[in-house]
Amino acid sequence: MYITKCLHTAILVSNLEKSEYFYSKILGLSKIDRILKYPGVWYQLGDHQIHLIVHENFSNNLDNKQKWGRNPHIALATSNLEKIKETLTKHDLEMQMSASGRAALFTQDPDGNIIEITQV
Repeated sequence: MYITKCLHTAILVSNLEKSEYFYSKILGLSKIDRILKYPGVWYQLGDHQIHLIVHENFSNNLDNKQKWGRNPHIALATSNLEKIKETLTKHDLEMQMSASGRAALFTQDPDGNIIEITQV
């Protein structure tokens, strides 16, 4: 067996409207058409997709509330981490800088899913 790349990441959300605002307007991801009938939204990032899937009773329990990066998360790349920090601050979103000292931060979507953003 030879795995060649990751195709998509599925993220459970409870409120599609709030999540779509976060991923589309705050993070600026590009929405794409989807063919499935259940509620959700898909985004394209290069050759990878993020699939938001609605689960009305979804509840996210962080195992490590002090270090968000030590919880399940998706990592995204940016060329301008300072701009990301400004945008998150403007929208009153919490963030934690990476404890490793590298140029990376962690934030949460409206359902508490952890998003890592790293400057590359």
